[in-house]
Amino acid sequence: MSQVQGKILAGKILVKPQAAETKTASGIIIPDSAKEKPLQGEVVLVGAEKADEKMEVAAGDVVLYGKYAGTELNIDGVDYLLVSQSDVLFIK
Repeated sequence: MSQVQGKILAGKILVKPQAAETKTASGIIIPDSAKEKPLQGEVVLVGAEKADEKMEVAAGDVVLYGKYAGTELNIDGVDYLLVSQSDVLFIK
């Protein structure tokens, strides 16, 4: 994965979402029209701490976030999600 250059504002993180599942556990292939938006990804960039909120997420962490969290961005042809730290539900 290429390095993303830039700076993220305080309290925000840039996440590279994992690819959507193409098969079910039983081996059934899921068509593109039925694929769900991925709800987890790897943190690429982390903004500074806010004055009232400690930054608990670090680059390289795998995080789970809400279904409607964040803003989708395309940087250098790669899709990312810009999420507030408060939208992160779980850190793996």
